[in-house]
Amino acid sequence: MTVEDRARWDAIYRQRNQTPYPDPDPFLFEYTPPLNGSSEKRALDLAGGVGQNGLWLAQQGYTVDVMDISRMALIRGRAEMISQDLRNLNFLQVDLDNIDLKLNKYHLICVFRYLKRDLFPQIRSTIPPGGRIIYETFNIHYLEIVPQFNPIFLLEPGELAGYFADWKIVHNAEVKHLSRLVAIKPG
Repeated sequence: MTVEDRARWDAIYRQRNQTPYPDPDPFLFEYTPPLNGSSEKRALDLAGGVGQNGLWLAQQGYTVDVMDISRMALIRGRAEMISQDLRNLNFLQVDLDNIDLKLNKYHLICVFRYLKRDLFPQIRSTIPPGGRIIYETFNIHYLEIVPQFNPIFLLEPGELAGYFADWKIVHNAEVKHLSRLVAIKPG
């Protein structure tokens, strides 16, 4: 991402500051494993915007990093975290074009409405065996709704599952203009 991309996303989130804080994505509710035992489990809300999904994961007991390029989005998410008196979240301004995810760091990663294909190897390696990915983003059918959308950021049908074909696929669906996947890393 460039400085222009960061400024563009900050402007978008500055406008959205006038709207109610969004609810977490219901797809997350269905497939987030409950925490068992006392060991800390880390989660990543990648390209998380204002962090509504990360906040929900923190409420479930996960220690969460919310990463996004927009400072405005992260400020709003942090304010919501404070209002909910949550402490197990980190809001990190990150350029996802220049990220280095640590090996086996996150037991759960959620990604919603974001696609950067060359991040898939890092996403796979930062999840330890037994960890999971919950991913939902637009596919090529989104052009029927928004014809001017850049097709580079749209999945082909079946593409998302292909990135995790050697994992245990828990859920894989193409629902209209969305591709959804939940997969557990083997081992």
